[in-house]
Amino acid sequence: MSRVKTALRTPWFWAIVGIAVLLLINTLKNPAYLALSINPTTGQLTGNVLDILRVSAPIIMIALGMTFVIATEGIDLSVGSMMAVGGAVAMQTLSTVNDPTSVGAMLTAIGLALALAIVLGAINGLLVAVVGLQPFISTLIMMMAARGIARVITDGQNTNATNEPFRQLANGQILGLPTSFVIAIAIVVIIALFMRRTALGLMIESIGINPHASRLAGIRPRPILFGVYILSAALAAVGGLFSVSEVMTVSVSGTGNLMELDAILAVVIGGTSLAGGKFSILGSTIGALLIATLNKTVLFLGIPAAATPAFKALVIIVLVLLQSERVRSFAFGRARSGGTPAAPVAPVADQSAPVKEKEVVA
Repeated sequence: MSRVKTALRTPWFWAIVGIAVLLLINTLKNPAYLALSINPTTGQLTGNVLDILRVSAPIIMIALGMTFVIATEGIDLSVGSMMAVGGAVAMQTLSTVNDPTSVGAMLTAIGLALALAIVLGAINGLLVAVVGLQPFISTLIMMMAARGIARVITDGQNTNATNEPFRQLANGQILGLPTSFVIAIAIVVIIALFMRRTALGLMIESIGINPHASRLAGIRPRPILFGVYILSAALAAVGGLFSVSEVMTVSVSGTGNLMELDAILAVVIGGTSLAGGKFSILGSTIGALLIATLNKTVLFLGIPAAATPAFKALVIIVLVLLQSERVRSFAFGRARSGGTPAAPVAPVADQSAPVKEKEVVA
């Protein structure tokens, strides 16, 4: 019973419930929704679940970076534009090399995309840690600047390229799972081990709780903030690489558009406090899976595009309310009591106890 209560208090538990409910709704509409089959052309497994895992990889990447930024009491609004920058550099490089089978061209494209993202992330860190700008302002500026850089790189045109090794990032499979999802989970595990097996995770949380006290304790916040914003930008670029490798085209206005909102929602659903001071890597990963499932559900149910944001907002509001202990206590308390909660009962005086005489005030 205590384990059930502990699970109910875990924020990402309700995200798992949300994923299960969405999959159930889709299955009720089409009983074969969860079925897997083998593509006779490619010999790979296909199915809606694999599609959800594939599209979740970019969201997992940007949500992971956003988790650490929010844990420092900051926010990174530039992750969507960083995705566009990473995709633009990769597609422009591959189209210039024009070698459809070259692994070297793929590695060059990935390396250049990560290098530019790290530079832009360092600028974010510089503005926040050294100049002292609010993270909201500095990353908002970078959001506009990075989108402009992506336009400059591609001359404002949607750019496509042909490179089979790069295309396999999203369209290949490892042990029946999408390659991009496997790589994303591997990155999550490596970073989680690094954060929890070293003191870096605690330092990030301490900065989010109280930067002044952290400084007095000997923690230098500037290098940590630098590292956090660089990590966020690099992971966003990886997300952009996953995104463009699926279609081998970068849209300078569409790639990563509004993805920063999905990243923030995934982090919040996963239980990371927006006030900083604590983070949950597992929770953010599950939150990203929920966002991907929700996006696919919206398309599968045929919800009109105009109503899509309202539908997503409704689902997320329900989940956030279920995460609230006060709401759960009110809802489940009423259910257990069968309706209106009983009125508090006044304590009954012990009749056998000696009665004290009232004090008389003169």
